[in-house]
Amino acid sequence: QVQLVESGGGLVQAGGSLRLSCAASGDIFGRYAVAWFRQAPGKEREAVAAINWSGGTTNYADSVKDRFTISRDRAKNTVSLQIDSLKPEDTAVYYCATSKSPYVSAWSSSSSYDYWGQGTQVTVSS
Repeated sequence: QVQLVESGGGLVQAGGSLRLSCAASGDIFGRYAVAWFRQAPGKEREAVAAINWSGGTTNYADSVKDRFTISRDRAKNTVSLQIDSLKPEDTAVYYCATSKSPYVSAWSSSSSYDYWGQGTQVTVSS
């Protein structure tokens, strides 16, 4: 069973930055696609970024392009999400998820992913 653990969330002022990290049990990040999703209160979960097994392909939601950067660190077996120029509307619980495939055809679909972390809260104050 794969376990994912997110960290790095917190309370930050608008315009600030955060770096979220997702750690996995076992060396799975070198083989599978990983994505970050977020869910704000009263809203549906939405995908914000994804990266394939090699790190050579990344995808971003239009709402976060140029502010979010997803990357993977093979040595640490982690996938990170760098969030810059934070906005109050970025407030949400952020989840990482991984598939059992190196690639996913529908990167923004929750159903493309098999394992999920518990989430980390990001709160942006105005």
